[in-house]
Amino acid sequence: MALLAAGVLGWVVYHYAYDHFAQAAAKEKPAKPVDINDVVKATVTALTLVGAVLAGLYAYRKQLLAEGDAHRADASQLADRYTTAAGQLGHDQAAVRLAGVYALARLADDWEEQRQVCIDVLCAYLRMPYEPDPTASGHKAGEREVRHTVIRVIRDHLQHSRDPLSWCTYSLDFTGAIFDGGDFSRSDFRGRVRFDGARFNRGTVSFYGARYNRGGTVSFNGAAFDGGTVTFKNTTLSGGTVNFDGAAFDGSTVTFEGTVFADGTVTFKNTALNGGTLTFERAVFDGGTLTFESTALNGGTVNFERAVFSRGRVVFKNTAFDVGWVAFERAVFDGGTLTFENTMFNGGTGTFERAVFSGGAVTFKSAMFRSGRLAFERATFEDGTLTFENTTFDGGTVTFKDATLSGGSITFNHTEFNGTIFDWGALSVPVGA
Repeated sequence: MALLAAGVLGWVVYHYAYDHFAQAAAKEKPAKPVDINDVVKATVTALTLVGAVLAGLYAYRKQLLAEGDAHRADASQLADRYTTAAGQLGHDQAAVRLAGVYALARLADDWEEQRQVCIDVLCAYLRMPYEPDPTASGHKAGEREVRHTVIRVIRDHLQHSRDPLSWCTYSLDFTGAIFDGGDFSRSDFRGRVRFDGARFNRGTVSFYGARYNRGGTVSFNGAAFDGGTVTFKNTTLSGGTVNFDGAAFDGSTVTFEGTVFADGTVTFKNTALNGGTLTFERAVFDGGTLTFESTALNGGTVNFERAVFSRGRVVFKNTAFDVGWVAFERAVFDGGTLTFENTMFNGGTGTFERAVFSGGAVTFKSAMFRSGRLAFERATFEDGTLTFENTTFDGGTVTFKDATLSGGSITFNHTEFNGTIFDWGALSVPVGA
């Protein structure tokens, strides 16, 4: 069939070339006969060109088939590696499980199409049942080291967002996982990260120097902090979101010391602080929003000591301070807003000792003081406003002892006084202020 097709094509080309040369010869004067050698040469040249094109197409198709075979071979090899690594993760010996962790991480680097699947398996390992107490019957020897290795491997892939092997934009799901320590320091969160329902009950989990960028979301919804320590020290929130909604802090410490809030959002909705500590010491609020809504402080502490408020908002809404303590000692307010809306002080303490008000607004709106203490001792009011609006003072103490009012204003709008003791002490108010 090929030879027949070639013969037919040669015959067609030969007659086409003959007609072309015959027309050209007829136009000459006097007319010349057709040179058969020229016709043959043209036919051979055309057939050679056609043959070269067909040979090229054949080679290209052969290359595609070879590449397809190679790709299928690579995919088969990667699938075999996945099966082997997953099997190692389920091994009884910790050393084999460690090998499986590194094998799966390496596979994720080599297999971009299934990278999210490999990451999901590593996260799922942390979600598996785990007994951190080495004296308990369900404890597995070496399991703590394996789990911390998983965390380190994930962290190492979250630190270089421009690396083509980075996992920064991928989803991480630690829902319900148990953490007895771990290091996520300097991670760059650009995707969806979930710690919903996780338990932090031993050791320290560090998010030191982490970054939460626009589009990135880290969720601790319903998480339980039972005595452990979680640190977000020196992190940067620039457009991302961190949620602690429904979380419970029972004696734990969560620190945002030195954190920079720049247009991001952190929420503590329906959160219970039972003896634990949240610290925002030396934090910088240069935009964004920090919200405590329907939060109960039962002996817990929220510390904003030496924090700087230049932009953004901090809101305490429907919050109850029952023997709890919120501190803004030596904080600087030169912009932004701090609002206590529908907040109840029922034995708790709020202190602004030595705070500097050089701008911005601090508002107590529809707040109620039944007992406890609100202190502005040695505070300096240079500008800005301190407003008590629709506030009820029904007990406790409010003190401005040794405070200085050189500018700005302190106002009581539609405020009800029913027994609260106001200690103005030696409040200094310059003439004309």
